[in-house]
Amino acid sequence: MGDISTMPVAVGAVIGGLAVLVLAADRVVVAAVRVSQAIGLSAVLIGALVVGLGTSIPELLVSTLAAVDGRLDVAMANVVGSNVTNVTLVLGSAALMAPLAARSVTIRREGLLMLVAIAVLAAVLLDGTVEAYEGGALAFGLLVALYLLIRWSLGDAAAEVAVEAELEEMIAGTQGSALRELAVGFVAIGLTVFAANMLLQGSLAIGRRMDVGDGFLGIMLGVGTSLPELATSIAAVRRREPDLVIGNVLGSNIFNSLAVAGVAGLVGAGALSDLTTTAVWVMVAVCLAAGWFSHTGLRLVRVEGGVLVAAFLAFAIASY
Repeated sequence: MGDISTMPVAVGAVIGGLAVLVLAADRVVVAAVRVSQAIGLSAVLIGALVVGLGTSIPELLVSTLAAVDGRLDVAMANVVGSNVTNVTLVLGSAALMAPLAARSVTIRREGLLMLVAIAVLAAVLLDGTVEAYEGGALAFGLLVALYLLIRWSLGDAAAEVAVEAELEEMIAGTQGSALRELAVGFVAIGLTVFAANMLLQGSLAIGRRMDVGDGFLGIMLGVGTSLPELATSIAAVRRREPDLVIGNVLGSNIFNSLAVAGVAGLVGAGALSDLTTTAVWVMVAVCLAAGWFSHTGLRLVRVEGGVLVAAFLAFAIASY
């Protein structure tokens, strides 16, 4: 995509790119689920591998394209912004609608795994440079996380039932053979790449016009690419499935911190000049706060949800 020189065109590129990215990425996941079912993968494997990775497609594409373009600050700030948005705006908004109760095993296992992933990511970012080997280490961490998630899920019958129900709802209303879904999936992948590039270029153009840094742009991109998680969590609250809300946020942050940041580090290693250490510490702090809120009484109540949403607003204002 060529240079976007005017503000109206840039804004249109951002809005259009985000809309197409969200819709196309969702269709990629649906196609992948149908093909995976056709070749006999279990619900747990589909949930951990296909759905888990698939819901991070927007963040993955935006950060990878930014890193390839030499904008590592945008790539990593997108990860930081998405992680912060997930545990403040997404989790907080859901808790404001209804208190979120979670199984203790979810908080202990997936919650701790997310905090470890966040801590490793923070350690990589805080020295101001992302080396290729650090990106590789994060990507390897994803393999470890996937192994643990699958192992835990295979031993949890309740998780198997929940994943099967989620998958059935996800693909409801879609018809067609595995071959057709494979073709649709490839088309949708092409659209996601195009849309992610349109979103990125539009955002960079707006940044140039408003004279804001790559760190702020990346954080705002992180907010935008977290909108699917927000919509999913609100829908899960309405279906009275709080475990899906918390699992959605924990899984998204694990994949963002390891897969998205890892790939961006591998393809665009370099120095960080505009991503502030404050933003990284805020990411760590809000993840710890959300974990503490969820741990106390194994539920996230409306007051705590309000605190998290207020934290998001404060973070967005301070980032600017």
